[in-house]
Amino acid sequence: MKIVIPGGSGQIGTILDRALTADGHDVVVLTRTPKTARQVYWDGATLGDWAAEIDGSDVVINLAGRSVSCRYTSENLRAMMNSRVDSARAVGNAVTAATRPPRVWLQMSTATIYTHRFDAPNDEHDGLIGGAEPGVPGYWGYSVQIARNWEAAQERAVTPYTRKVALRSAMVMSPDRAGVFDVLSRLARLGLGGPVAGGRQYVSWIHDHDFVRAVRFLIARDDLTGPVNLAAPHPLPHRDFMRDLRSAWRMPFGLPATRHMAEIGAFALRSDTELLLKSRRVVPARLTDAGFTFTFPRWRTAAADLAGRRTTPYRRIRGRS
Repeated sequence: MKIVIPGGSGQIGTILDRALTADGHDVVVLTRTPKTARQVYWDGATLGDWAAEIDGSDVVINLAGRSVSCRYTSENLRAMMNSRVDSARAVGNAVTAATRPPRVWLQMSTATIYTHRFDAPNDEHDGLIGGAEPGVPGYWGYSVQIARNWEAAQERAVTPYTRKVALRSAMVMSPDRAGVFDVLSRLARLGLGGPVAGGRQYVSWIHDHDFVRAVRFLIARDDLTGPVNLAAPHPLPHRDFMRDLRSAWRMPFGLPATRHMAEIGAFALRSDTELLLKSRRVVPARLTDAGFTFTFPRWRTAAADLAGRRTTPYRRIRGRS
């Protein structure tokens, strides 16, 4: 197949590009900074020559959007909103205008769309969409609005010949450098991987191999449309999540952090505490109902696998030097 990945030069795009190219597909990445013959320039907002790549393609997987790894200032939140909505609208316009439109358009979304909760999991059928929730910072509601508008931009696109799926993805865990697993592992190995603000908040995640397998599954299943949660079936409290991560790295302890300490750390890392403190208890009901099975359904075995893959290249380099 020909698969076009707008916004595919980031970590998740690299994971998909690597796997789908290995499958034998013709993968084209749309990016603002093309560096290879398989990468094509686009501005992420307006129709251009790049639309010719979508015309005649089989699959579009739109990942475009400003990184959430930043301070959640008003300016950055607006940039997150605009980059997601504008790119989804541009992809929709390209699909609508195509003479031979793709048969499926997978649009990245986020598990952050669901409410901050501890009492029950959120699935696609009965999950509670977030908003202005008591006891949480007001800008968390804006993050939910970003997700809602992101999905709405795809829904509004007139694509009668193209199936549309919104990927409500949890954090994708991979051993690649500078990803979320890498950052959390660094903290754990430094002895800083204890619970944050008590650690009751739930963490939803998905192993990179299962993320790729789920994308393949959704491409193949012509009967699945609309929002689909891409998250392992067993989210767990942050304190247990970090305990299993420490175990994967054989680190016997992890210093806990208060909410105030987390704020200081997030400021130093130019990130935001929402990524740590919001309780994302998300489960993949539509995937499992459709027969998808996870290779890594539980975090303990997933973390052990990822840690092993993270250290292998380093050991090989040392062995040759």
